[in-house]
Amino acid sequence: MDEATIIETFFRHLGAVRTDVALGIGDDAALLRPPAGAELALTTDSLVAGVHFLPGSASRSIGHRALAVSLSDLAAMGAAPAWALLSLTLPEPDAGWLAGFAAGFGLLAREHQVALVGGNLCRGPLNVTVQLAGCVPMGGALRRSGACAGSDIWISGTLGDAAQGRTLEQTATAQARALRARFEFPTPRLELGQALRGLATACIDISDGLLADLPRLASASGCGAVLELETLPVSEALRISAGERAWEFALAGGEDYELCFAAPAARAGAIAALANRAAVPLTRCGQLTAGSGLELRRGGDVIQFSHSPFGHFGA
Repeated sequence: MDEATIIETFFRHLGAVRTDVALGIGDDAALLRPPAGAELALTTDSLVAGVHFLPGSASRSIGHRALAVSLSDLAAMGAAPAWALLSLTLPEPDAGWLAGFAAGFGLLAREHQVALVGGNLCRGPLNVTVQLAGCVPMGGALRRSGACAGSDIWISGTLGDAAQGRTLEQTATAQARALRARFEFPTPRLELGQALRGLATACIDISDGLLADLPRLASASGCGAVLELETLPVSEALRISAGERAWEFALAGGEDYELCFAAPAARAGAIAALANRAAVPLTRCGQLTAGSGLELRRGGDVIQFSHSPFGHFGA
C-alpha cells in the first residue's frame, strides 16, 4: 500500500464530523473555525515502541492510547477537545495493524467529538505522534499555577493500576486483566476537567506518577505539599495483585492519566457533590503548604521513599 491508499482506507473519515472544520485531510494544511470567545489549548505527545508500549502490543490499544494521552492533557486544562493531527511512522504498511490502530483511535475520537484533520505518514521505527487542539472559555483554563497554601489536594479515580498492569502481560487472573486494561485503554477525564472550572485552582494530569506530577503542580503554585499515603485511592484489583506494595505503585507508577487538582478547603462540599454526580470518585489526599518540596506521611509519621520519578533523560 502507498501513502494515498493508507490515508483513503484508514484515516480520511476517521473521528468525528465537525462543522467547524472548513478543510480537513487532503490538502497542505487544515482550515479550522475556532469559536468566538474561546482560547485554543494545544498539546502534543509521542508514543515510541519499547518506551510507551511493549513490543507486540495490540494496535487497537496503541491507537487508543495515542489519542488518550493528549486528551488527558486537555482534561487537565478544563478544555473541550476538537481537532487532531496524526503523524505515524511505520516499519511496514500492515493492513491488519492499521485497521486495529484506526479502530482504537477512531472510537475514542468519536466518543469525545474529535475530528482528525491531517497529519503525516512515513517509513521508519514505529512512532505515533498526536497533536490535539481544543477550546476553553476565555480566561477559564485550569493551570498548574493558581493554588495557594492550605488548599486541599484531590485525586480522581485510582492510582497505580496502569503501572502494575504493564508488568502482568502473561498473567490471566481477573485482577491482571483489569489492571492491563487500565494501561492499554486509559480513560481521559475530560468531563471532570471541564466541571472543575471554577472549583479547582490548579490541575495536572498524572502521566509520570503522582510522585513526579504533584511536586510540579505545587512548585508552579509556589507551594510545597503534604501527602497522606493512607488516603491514596487504590483499586481492589491492585490491592489483591500488589499486596502491601500497592501504595508504592499508587505513588510512583505512571500512565494512569487521572487528574490531580487543588482547591480551597471551603469548596470540599462542592467537590464532594461533583463526585456524586460524576462517574469517577474524587479523593482528598493531602494539602498544599507554605515552602517547597513534598512530604510523605503515613500513620502520622513522615517517611522516606527513595524511588526516582520517571524521566526520559534521567531523574
